[in-house]
Parts: sequence; structure tokens; C-alpha cells
Amino acid sequence: MTRIFDTDPDSTPAAAEDAPPQIRRIRHELRRRSLTVADTVQLSPHMIRLTLTGADLADFVSLGADDHLKVILPQAGPEEARRDYTPRRFDPALHELVLDFVDHPGGPAADFARDLRVGDSVTVAGPRGSAVVEGDIAHWLLIGDETALPAIGRRIEDLPAGTAVTSLVAVPGKADEQALSTAADWRGIWVHRPLSAAADPGPLLAALAGIDLPARCYVWLAAEAGVARALRDALLARGHPKTWMKASGYWTAGRADASDKTLDG
Repeated sequence: MTRIFDTDPDSTPAAAEDAPPQIRRIRHELRRRSLTVADTVQLSPHMIRLTLTGADLADFVSLGADDHLKVILPQAGPEEARRDYTPRRFDPALHELVLDFVDHPGGPAADFARDLRVGDSVTVAGPRGSAVVEGDIAHWLLIGDETALPAIGRRIEDLPAGTAVTSLVAVPGKADEQALSTAADWRGIWVHRPLSAAADPGPLLAALAGIDLPARCYVWLAAEAGVARALRDALLARGHPKTWMKASGYWTAGRADASDKTLDG
């Protein structure tokens, strides 16, 4: 079941030519799905791509590029371990769902994904809902780190032909850059820094300073919570309207399974 809600309450009415984008929130029925690994690929040195399939995907819905579902991790004891992942791609005809996992040492989700083989079972739950960005957007600016790359890649690939979009993504090295197939007018900017420096906003801030912010530019950014706040504050300091951006902390340094999906403060 899918339920459509009103536009984001933070969006304020304005003349059509001045109106910021609005976020249409759509609620989905929350259910678990038992899926099977159809393929597993080491997409880059720090990214594992899983293709999952199964009859439980017959009514799967994901309408927003930054939707997230829960992957249920096997764990001893009564408490379940869950982690958020973006549905990177979904093919309703084939009942195939693609998820990308950042591959890093010591991460329980990375260990889980690394050990999976074709035919293994994976349980997911959600997405609980979708947030669809609507409005007269002349340019997209997508900023993030490895954890945001699945959502950024999906957005770039989904944008209509000729849409202007710039991405600024921090990854460990050249081999972690991803080639994307899109009809959009895409400019990709990559910043290289080690995973150990993923909570340092400096590299992304330096690159952001050299990027123009054209009129009617919608900024979507997600990274470590402190990095995301620093990027958001830098954009606000340059006069970019808060109503023309969405900032999220996809993870928090030093805290397992912690995030701040909406940085309003």
C-alpha cells in the first residue's frame, strides 16, 4: 500500500518563479522481504554490489533516489542488527534489487556483504517511505562521500535528458570513482582522501569553494554528520537558501549505526 502525503511542511508558498522545490512525501507499507543473492561484484576497492531477487519484490516500491531500507544482519542474541541502505536500482520486470555496500574493515555490514555468495538469503525491510523532490530546478549539485554515492549515482542516472547536474564525491582513490550512464548533462568531481579521513570536512570544503552556485540550484548533500553540517554551513555562508538544499548525516564518527537524516539545527 502506498499513501501520498502533502508537501513538506517546511516549504513555504511563493510566486511560481520564486518558489523553492517542494518535497512530496509518500508512505509505503512496511514489510519484510526474504530475498536471494543473484550476483555479487566487487564494484571498486571500497564498494560491494549485491543483486537480490525474489518473489517478495513483486510489490516493492522506491520512488526517491535517497530512499533507504533496512538490511537485517545476522547477529547472536535477541536483538537484531539493522543498517540503512539505498535501493541503488530496482527492476520490477525482473524482480531485481541492487544494493551497494561500502567495503571497509571492521564493519559488520561490510563483513556480511563480503561473505555473501550467490544463492544466499538476505532479509530487508522497507522502504518505509519516499521523499520526491519536485519543482523548477535548473541545476542539481550532489555532494557526499562513499555512503552517499549510491543515492548520488541513482539520482544522476534517473535525471531527464539534458538536466544540468554536478556531483562532488569524496572517495579513497581513483579506482573508487564510478562511471555512470545518464542522459543528464553531468559533471563529476572526485576528491581523493583515505577512509580514515572520512570525518574531515576539509577536502570537500576546499573543492566546494571552487564550484559555482547558479540560480535555481538545488543542493543535496550527505556524509558523516559533522562533515554534512560543515558543508551546509559553508553553503549558507555563501548565501545559498536553506529552502534550496537538503543535508543529511548518513553516519556519525565514533558511533555505530548512528545517523542524522535531517540536519535542521
